Parts: sequence; C-alpha cells; structure tokens
Amino acid sequence: MALQYDMFVSPDPDETGARSRRGSPRAAVGMSAGAMVDHLEATGRYRVLQKLEARPVVAAPRAGFPLVGVILDTETTGLNHRKDEIIEIGLIAFTFDAEGRIGDVIDVYGGLRQPGGPIPPEITRITGITDDMVAGETIDLARVQAIVARADLIIAHNAGFDRPFCEAFSPMFEKKAWACSVSEIGWSDRGFEGTKLGYLIGQAGYFHDGHRAVDDCFALLEVIDGAHEGPQPSPFAELYAASQRSRVRLYAENSPFEMKDHLKGRGYRWSDGSDGRPKSWWIEVGEDALEDELRYLRAEIYRWSEADPPTVRLTAFDRFKAR
Repeated sequence: MALQYDMFVSPDPDETGARSRRGSPRAAVGMSAGAMVDHLEATGRYRVLQKLEARPVVAAPRAGFPLVGVILDTETTGLNHRKDEIIEIGLIAFTFDAEGRIGDVIDVYGGLRQPGGPIPPEITRITGITDDMVAGETIDLARVQAIVARADLIIAHNAGFDRPFCEAFSPMFEKKAWACSVSEIGWSDRGFEGTKLGYLIGQAGYFHDGHRAVDDCFALLEVIDGAHEGPQPSPFAELYAASQRSRVRLYAENSPFEMKDHLKGRGYRWSDGSDGRPKSWWIEVGEDALEDELRYLRAEIYRWSEADPPTVRLTAFDRFKAR
C-alpha cells in the first residue's frame, strides 16, 4: 500500500536532530505547487524562488500606454569601450504611460557578434559566450534600428557602461534618452541589499539564467515592474520620473591638491581631461542640491565666497555618455 504524507499533520515529537533541521519530510500527494510554496514559506524556515518566465510579445498592445521603453543589455570583450567590443546585445521594447505604468512587451531582439580577436577566457567564464558561438555572427543592425528608433527611453542596468559601448558601435544610440536602473532607483530605500541584478532578482523572489543579454533584459523588466506597497511608486515609475529631471555636473576646477581626499570622501570623481572635460574633481547632483554643493566648495575647498566652479546641466539625452 502506498504511503501518503501529509504536510499539515504535526510532526512526531521524536523527530529531532538533523532530520528536524532539514524540515519535516512529509509532503502532500496532489498538493498544488502554489499550496506547497505557501506552506513552506508559512513555516518561516524557507524562501522559495520562482523561475523567471519571459513575458510574451504582443502584436496588438493595449491602449493607454503611448510611450515606448527599451531595456538594453550588452556583453563585451572587456570594460573599455575605446578598445573592447560588443559580442552580444539584447533589447526588449515595452509600452508604458506617463505615470510609469508598464503595458506590454512589443518587440525582442538578441544577437551575437564575432569580435576582431579571441574572446578573453575570463569573459567566457562570466558570460558563457565562446569563440565558437560567435564565429561568423553579426548583429542585425536593421532589427536593432527598428527597436531603438521607437524608444522614448533606453534603460540599462549600469548605463554608464552600456551607453558608451553602444554609441561606439552605432550612432543610432547617440540622440536617445537613457536611464540607469542602478543609480536612478533607490534600491536600498526599497529594502534591497545590493544593486547587482542577481541580488535584485533573488530578493524579488525569482531566479533566472544570468549573463545572457536577452535573459538579463527580461529579468530587469520584472524587477523594475515589481510589486510595491502603499503610496510608493514602482521602481520603473521612480526611474522614469528621475529621467525627466535635469542634473548638474559640477567641476571643482583648480581645487587645492591637499583637498583631494575631502572631495573624494564627498563622492567626487577625478577626470584626467582626456575626453575634453575639465581636468578636475567632479560630482553630479540634482538641481535642488546645487546650491548646497556650491556652498560646500566655497566654504570648505576654495575658502573663497566668490568661487564660481564650472557647471554643466544634463538631461537624459546627455547622461551616461563616455567620460
């Protein structure tokens, strides 16, 4: 006679030691997957991750979502957009409205590209992309152009990395508005412990096949459209609102050398001037924070109330370009 285990029966009092630490072996035959998940999580001892499934592409998107966003991800041969190359690109186009509500996925493209030389072993280890996989492969520029041309906003998880590579690859990306889902969403305020996509996916309750471009795009879509509580906007709504605001890049030009550690500690970064920008420490702030930052520089760095360091106002069309 077959033995049927019941997850809802209290465990025997003598079930102790390693067996109890693993959890009761009792399982219910015929219990739905959802019920099993609910039961395990209700114990407080388990957290079940759900495999992330790609959203379907619809031919007739719902009305009421007039804007188009494109989530983009690249895999490259290295970190330097001036000498390294794109070996894979993934794009997902979706509709959304002015409040940042996401509608439907309307297009998807993923393509491999053979670079000018062998793929470094460490890149293959990270991405799983081998020289054999990219041999003879090219990215379909017409397909990419068709998606990018419709985009009101391009979203990348670390746009400061992806945008320079994309602009080096094709000028079609240069006049588009970009947003960064790492720096323009307050993930820590939402209870997330990190900003890497793998962390975000896991804490959102999913797992996925990472480090392939289209898979990462679908993963990011789920995270930025994720559940949120109370009056807090969705991550994507926060991101879209941030993309609509101007920011200011402030250059602490001619600041005293001995003040470099103070600037670095406040979040300033160094520009060596090789890209045409001032050779100085710089920071990027919201327009509402500009006056406070100027007061800091005048009082703590220059020690001169009339100091007037250079500023450049940036919109989503300018941000995340190569420095």
